[in-house]
Order: sequence, then structure tokens, then C-alpha cells
Amino acid sequence: MLRLIVTWLLNALALLVLPYVVHSIRVTSVSSALFAALVLAFINTLIRPLLVLFTLPVTLLTLGLFIFVINGLLFWFVGSFVPGFVVGGFWSGVFGAIVYSIVSWLLASLVLRRPA
Repeated sequence: MLRLIVTWLLNALALLVLPYVVHSIRVTSVSSALFAALVLAFINTLIRPLLVLFTLPVTLLTLGLFIFVINGLLFWFVGSFVPGFVVGGFWSGVFGAIVYSIVSWLLASLVLRRPA
């Protein structure tokens, strides 16, 4: 349970870093980042697998590149209804999702190391 909470906080921190890299994304407060990280986690857990399954033929035809489109659309979707988290458009969503994934992965690999 503690690991889940730490992961959520690290993802919120990654969202707070995001506007410094992708300028068309805004996060107005820490509470907005926490809420957006929670919504992103739920959407990536519940909706994303279904979308990947339904678009599997397109994903195979594009050699997996359509996954970037799905991630960008979901990121943009979350930015459209979470107050204080603004994504400037589709391409901002795509680049934001990529940067968000990289930053959250780096933070998690630094903080959540498994003991040897």
C-alpha cells in the first residue's frame, strides 16, 4: 500500500515537472497534479487496455506507433476535464505523455529500488 502511495506521489511530481519541458501543458497547483495523477492512473488501468485491444489491427499495421496516439489522446482527455491541468492540444498530449512516462519512470527507478 505504501508503494502505491509513493508511486502516486512520484507521478504527481512528474506532472509538476512537465510544464517546464512541454510549454503548452500547465499544472496550476500541487492538488491539481495529485488529482490528475490519480485520474491518469485510473484511465491507464481501466480504459487504455480496452483501447489498445480494440485498435490492435491499426497498432500492428503501424508497428506499435499507434500506441503514442492512444496515450496522447488519453492525456489530452484528462487535461480537458481535470481542473488546473491543461493540455494545449493533441500533439501536446502526445509529447506530454512521452515526457511524463520518462520522468515518472526515472523517479520510480531512483526512489523505488528493490533491495539486492
